[in-house]
Amino acid sequence: MQKNITAKNILVIHGPNLNLLGIREPDIYGTVTLEVINHKLLEMAQVAGIQLNIFQNNSEGLLIDRIHSTFQDGTEAIIINPAGLTHTSVALRDALAATNLPFVEVHLSNIYTRESFRHKSYFSDLAVGIISGLGHKGYEFALQFFIKS
Repeated sequence: MQKNITAKNILVIHGPNLNLLGIREPDIYGTVTLEVINHKLLEMAQVAGIQLNIFQNNSEGLLIDRIHSTFQDGTEAIIINPAGLTHTSVALRDALAATNLPFVEVHLSNIYTRESFRHKSYFSDLAVGIISGLGHKGYEFALQFFIKS
């Protein structure tokens, strides 16, 4: 049974290539841009009265550095789409584990119906939840989880 997790300071992390949403393989990832996703999340956070910080980078090291900064910035929960690093990055996994913060893993496409190498996630066993295959709405569902828990 999932325990309630409430958070008033949430970090959203978008991994590599997500800056190309809307133009990169729209048949797989949709036509909604990262800017639109972020705008909707910020609107939801404002209505709920919570602090939302958003970070996207194509560099694994900078993503890890941002996760490390949660030790000082008051972050209480993370929503992360590790993108291609989902299937390769032990270092990013270790950074998340070190924070001991609850996080929801989000994927725009259903990673379990794609190429076999995408079926393994280095994050899922640590995540409080996984949203895969619901497109850009997955981010909103993850945020609602932390707002309404």
